[in-house]
Amino acid sequence: MDESGTPPVAGGGDQESAEEGRGSPVGRRLVLGMLGLGVAGVAYGAGIQDKLDNVLASVSAKDPTGVTDLLPGGGGFRFYSVSNSIPHRGESDYRLTVGGLVDRPATYRLSDLRALPQTRLTRDVQCVTGWRVPKTVFSGVTLSTLLDAAGVRSEGTALRFTCFDGVYTESLTLDQARRPDMLVALTMNDKPVTAAHGGPVRLYAAPMYFYKSAKWLSGITVTKDVQPGYWEHYGYDVDGWVGKSNGRSDDPTS
Repeated sequence: MDESGTPPVAGGGDQESAEEGRGSPVGRRLVLGMLGLGVAGVAYGAGIQDKLDNVLASVSAKDPTGVTDLLPGGGGFRFYSVSNSIPHRGESDYRLTVGGLVDRPATYRLSDLRALPQTRLTRDVQCVTGWRVPKTVFSGVTLSTLLDAAGVRSEGTALRFTCFDGVYTESLTLDQARRPDMLVALTMNDKPVTAAHGGPVRLYAAPMYFYKSAKWLSGITVTKDVQPGYWEHYGYDVDGWVGKSNGRSDDPTS
């Protein structure tokens, strides 16, 4: 959902530009109204900004003009969706499954994930399209914690991530996933991750371009080999290290 410096597909991008043919153009009156909402979000704080983020994300997903990408989103983020909608899950219906080549498959509710040891990271977020959001705070459960609990079999060398939007996928090698800066994130800037930002649970791959940090995370499957994710099928690098992939030379984020 991040993209490369030279996007291989129109509208592709870092988790937050939707794919081609997103819907009817957004009208001038609506754009002006959203600009007004952006000012309100800045003026009145986090509660208003969270609601604004959801409005911007929903409208941006249906805007083929790209105009809404220029509107003031939450903290400098731009909102992208490859499924033309912003899916929602909550306390009662969210589940994260861990399976594949493991000895102990598991299903986690939000309360289960919150009960596990939490890791807090403050890093810059770098989109492969060029925008960067400095000092963003994510906290959650390290992938290694979930993998240790599941018991990865000897033939397992990679992870495949699936999402409850029904479209997006991502991947990591097992070695990458075991790094201490790879999280199943529950909070962003010390608040629950909103639906617009991929909540209630998203992947956060801190040292990689943001397309690797899959939104709306619902499944982690240990696999024998790396299975390229959604944007890798359009030409993005599978190993999406910031500053060392996709033909870019950005400063590292981790």
